[in-house]
Amino acid sequence: MTSTIVYDGNLRTVCTHLNSGNVIETDAPLDNQGNGERFSPTDLVATALGSCMLTIMGIKAREMNIDLKGVKIEVEKIMKADPRRIGGINLTFSFPATLELDEKSRTILERAARTCPVAYSIHPDIETNIVFNW
Repeated sequence: MTSTIVYDGNLRTVCTHLNSGNVIETDAPLDNQGNGERFSPTDLVATALGSCMLTIMGIKAREMNIDLKGVKIEVEKIMKADPRRIGGINLTFSFPATLELDEKSRTILERAARTCPVAYSIHPDIETNIVFNW
């Protein structure tokens, strides 16, 4: 088993990762009757895509002796209605100015990021836009 989820009332859940004991709480978003005080479940999906991409990129970077510390991703989730769902995810990667890589290394890292398991798991109807700002 990976995790447990307990409904805490008021549209909030408490999710516990069983291996580590780490906890994530979720709230329904403001536009869906919630308080928006925590990540919503759909926020987690969009954020998981960025986190997964950066993790896979980090694995490849480690093999190449490249330090990606300080890379930042801005995540934008776009919702659709009828039925309510994620319609798009925009990810903008920003790399530290001190990270100087040639075009080949950048291409290798970008391709690695695009092969993350979450990217392959997202429904093809969800439009993903990814920008790498080197």
